[in-house]
Amino acid sequence: MHARFAPVRDCFHDLFAASRETGAALTVRYAGETVVDLVGGTRAAVPPGVVVPAVGADRPWRPDTLVNVYSVGKPVVALCLLILVDRGRVELDAPVSAYWPGFRTPATVRQVLSHTAGLPAFPVPRPAGSVTDWALLCADLAAADPEWEPGASAGEHAWTYGHLVGELVRRVDGRTVGRFLAEEVAGPWGLDLAFGLGATDRRRCADLSYADRGWPDATRGEPGSLRARALDNPPGGRDVAVVNGAAWRAAEIPAVNLHATATALARLYGGLLAGGTLDGVRLLSPDLVAEATRVQYDGPDLVLDRRAYWTLGMQWEPDGSWGMGGIGGSSAWADPERGYTFAYATARLAAHDRVDELVEALHSCL
Repeated sequence: MHARFAPVRDCFHDLFAASRETGAALTVRYAGETVVDLVGGTRAAVPPGVVVPAVGADRPWRPDTLVNVYSVGKPVVALCLLILVDRGRVELDAPVSAYWPGFRTPATVRQVLSHTAGLPAFPVPRPAGSVTDWALLCADLAAADPEWEPGASAGEHAWTYGHLVGELVRRVDGRTVGRFLAEEVAGPWGLDLAFGLGATDRRRCADLSYADRGWPDATRGEPGSLRARALDNPPGGRDVAVVNGAAWRAAEIPAVNLHATATALARLYGGLLAGGTLDGVRLLSPDLVAEATRVQYDGPDLVLDRRAYWTLGMQWEPDGSWGMGGIGGSSAWADPERGYTFAYATARLAAHDRVDELVEALHSCL
């Protein structure tokens, strides 16, 4: 690690010393180079209140440890569809129904990518086991009435985003989005990330755990609210007994179950920051990267309950950065003004204050 960035390393280590972190990885690329690449803690689940050295010493977090990063995966599934846009196989302003016959909501591809399609929640209550039934959930979305007129407002499509975008990929290309990601993105760019893990990769996963047992309830929102409906159907997406299981890890649930290393995420954003090319391999044209990272919607988000700036797959921030955080604390983005990409992948489900402190330390070094 570059000595210039020692404050970032110290902040990362302090999170473990204070028992605020149990297992995590951090990668920062600056001016095209990896300047911070840290791992710490354990891959084992650590109950609230238990100190890391007391558990999980036999399962250390390694550079190739994979972890479920929740919504950090949304820009990744968006990238898959944007590649088809770049190849001329999909038009951003075409209706979804042009590629997905029977899709009822009059939304465009652009509106799906920018969380303005009006389908932030699966419309039919389904049991937990249906989370692995891709065809069923996509059929529910195709037949649904939108919550608002497409384009009129936004609401993070918390669970539905991956099925909407991923089914468009499948309808146009023929491959599932997990296979498309592996063959068209992860392979060419050398990224250790996936939707739908095989048995060997599942053995590399970190188990998620709660910093506070009340975390699932605290993050749900008011019962019956749009946020609650968006997060809890099908149920189980914030239940560690579900997300640490083989069925969840093997399934493709692209809005919320990308499994990745921090290094892979930082490299992916490095490629986008460089205009769509990484290590000489171009996935997107610079013009499409510019369009994809431009603000498409600025206004109230009905699921997040705050103002949001949505691009084609990412959130834009007033400092000019673009990327995505995941519920529970993982996050990845690019900061074009300062010239870096940042990725934090954690197994400890808690707030984003850890990332805030790491970023403060990073900015002090720039």
